[in-house]
Amino acid sequence: MVDAVVIGSGPNGLVAANLLADAGWSVEVLEAQDEPGGAVRSDRGVHPEYVNDLFSSFYPLAAASPVLAGLELHRDGLRWSHAPQVLAHPLLDGRCAVLDRDRTATAAGLDRFAPGDGEAWLDLCHIWDRLGDGIVDALFAPFPPVRAGAVLAARLRAAGGLRLARSLVLPVRRLGEEEFAEEGGRLLLAGNALHADLAPEAAGSGGFGWLMSMLGQFHGFPVPVGGAGALTAALVRRLRRRGGSVRCGQRVTEVVVGRGRAVGVRTETGEGIPARRAVLADVSAPSLYGSLVAAEHLPALLLDDMRRFQWDFATFKVDWALNGPVPWSSPAAASAGTVHLAEGVDELTRWASQIARGLIPDRPFLLFGQMTTADATRSPQDTESAWAYTHVPHTVKGDAGAAGLTGGWDTGEAERMADRVEQQVERYAPGFRSRILARRILTPTTFQSADANLRNGAINGGTASMHQQLVFRPVPGTGRPETPVKGLYLASASAHPGGGVHGAPGANAARAALRSTRPTTTALSAAQRLLARRDRVGETARVRGERP
Repeated sequence: MVDAVVIGSGPNGLVAANLLADAGWSVEVLEAQDEPGGAVRSDRGVHPEYVNDLFSSFYPLAAASPVLAGLELHRDGLRWSHAPQVLAHPLLDGRCAVLDRDRTATAAGLDRFAPGDGEAWLDLCHIWDRLGDGIVDALFAPFPPVRAGAVLAARLRAAGGLRLARSLVLPVRRLGEEEFAEEGGRLLLAGNALHADLAPEAAGSGGFGWLMSMLGQFHGFPVPVGGAGALTAALVRRLRRRGGSVRCGQRVTEVVVGRGRAVGVRTETGEGIPARRAVLADVSAPSLYGSLVAAEHLPALLLDDMRRFQWDFATFKVDWALNGPVPWSSPAAASAGTVHLAEGVDELTRWASQIARGLIPDRPFLLFGQMTTADATRSPQDTESAWAYTHVPHTVKGDAGAAGLTGGWDTGEAERMADRVEQQVERYAPGFRSRILARRILTPTTFQSADANLRNGAINGGTASMHQQLVFRPVPGTGRPETPVKGLYLASASAHPGGGVHGAPGANAARAALRSTRPTTTALSAAQRLLARRDRVGETARVRGERP
């Protein structure tokens, strides 16, 4: 019997397991898929000479995360790499907004859009100079961040108080219009806001766009050398060195509850695994409260609130092996790891509006990754391992384009949507399609089958909108990893502070478990008796040919 069972081996689950192992707990991580990592995996499935990340790729939040820094993963082989430039947003007229880790270089580029916009960018950087560390500490602390929040509040008053707070809750369209005379700076903010499901007119999207832009400015958008899976491999190696274990191909179907407390889990094979102290769930909130924990153990109000849980956008992605670099019309885009493709903020609004209305966008906003540009180990010299993803509605009502897409995502639909994505790239890089050696398509259903937490490719564990953040995440009145079941903790991106690879939900859950749980003879006996009784019932049912 182990002290803790962790359901799911995504980065949050592995971070939680590592912290528990550091405290001397015995830990077992159970993963449904055949390999660990959740949305942090890579492979050679597109072309044998190319490494492609299946899901996430660039990790600014990981670079800033004190949680991951504290694990010292470099000791377990993790190395980071940066593209020459962080991010580029080219336009069809040849202009290109570029985010460089040198703030003066970023500012100089924005001045080419409009004199004075560079100084406006530096003003935003100066605010980060004063607030950045406090924001990161408060963001990654358990909610409410009492100590970090007090420090941040004092700094916020000194940096402008309510005037600054107003700016951070603005829609990103309005923030960009107030700060910049021309499109360049506005595009950097708005494109970064759309790394979450925040439309340019959404309240708070300005603050999120500024946060992501400043993370890129000060930390870059780094990638693990050798592929996203290298981050997972380092977390697994570290855990095993500390005595923890990871078992793959073990789909958990039930959190076993006895006397109001989580006492273990059961897998789809019927195996019961007791836990002395805690069960930590790196799964989506709808999965935990809608499937793994029986309704009889949960408050009716929680179940009612879960009906209102909102996922972030569904996702469609294409991976490529290219036989040469992307032929961008704007040369400045060639050296950026991440490239945003949309013809202005108005185009971003149009795209987000189509999704809100249930339409598959006709001119999709693309986040494009040049992985070999960021890490030369990803493909042969003078080639590129690349990807692009866009978002689509969860429930499709129609196609804004002419291809008649329905959201069924069969092979034909997937191919037609991939062609649409490539046509959008061609607008900014004529000749792109002639450089494709191979491609792989990941539809919303592909995402979900590869990782059940990614509901239709919802990559952030639930919307980043203000109504589902802080004390509202995942439902009103929560905001912390504790659940209504004692000894059970939500350790996924559905918990505060939400999506991104930074490990904070896992760390918060682990610390809550360490703070709140103690092994007791009564709890251990209850766990053993309950699991044994379930095993006997299940065996009797199997002998009779019934469902247990």
